[in-house]
Amino acid sequence: MSTVWFLKNLLATLLLPPANGLCLLALAGLLRKRRWAGALAVGGTLLLLAQSLPPVANGLIWTLEKRAGPVLDDPQGAEAIVILGGGLTDAAEYGGETLNQRSLARARYGAVVARRYPLPVLVSGGKPVDKQRPEADLISEALEREFGVAVRWRESASLDTADNAVLSAELLHAAGIRRIILVTQAFHMPRARRLFTAAGLEVTPAATELGQGEIWPEHVIDWLPQASALHNSYYALHEWLGIAWLDLQALLRQDGAQTP
Repeated sequence: MSTVWFLKNLLATLLLPPANGLCLLALAGLLRKRRWAGALAVGGTLLLLAQSLPPVANGLIWTLEKRAGPVLDDPQGAEAIVILGGGLTDAAEYGGETLNQRSLARARYGAVVARRYPLPVLVSGGKPVDKQRPEADLISEALEREFGVAVRWRESASLDTADNAVLSAELLHAAGIRRIILVTQAFHMPRARRLFTAAGLEVTPAATELGQGEIWPEHVIDWLPQASALHNSYYALHEWLGIAWLDLQALLRQDGAQTP
């Protein structure tokens, strides 16, 4: 684990819920004698509340899903299928580490895509810092043993989506492949597609867990703060923070290229 990777993830954690609101509340407590500490505390409380409301979380997720592309119905000349890892979890009933909800959803839809379009499959995902095995190995085993889908390549060194793109592209380019079908969650697709395109691949998106565009809940209880809404706000804001970082990097490169 590199220092840069650690610092990047630490900063992201502090900027995302619930840490963003809690940091404001903590700062208000430390500076409680200041005149504006009360306003800071109110701001932190309102931030946590907003991120916990289903309409807010649904709206944040929708801004990403609408950019993920439609349901896949045309491979557009793709030469391979790339399935991205989404994390692991510990489960004694499986004998230890296994796929978490995100990885399982991607593997399942990846299997559907692979049966529909018989293309070679690449699975990408390295070893999380607190786990023993790479995501790529466990997803590949699930695809082959449980879904009956063969995996040709395992990219097992990546630590994040940027690594997924660069290291997968190296394997695919070595095999003469330039066009891929990319499988990941809809909220993750805009950033993932951008990174894989930057790595030199032509991407046909195959997004799973596409929502229905329902931002406003129908039932009164769904307007109350919920842990699931905070969870969705976290993932949506994580993606937008990542997209903002890509935009900043592109701007810095452009400025650097223009500097005499």
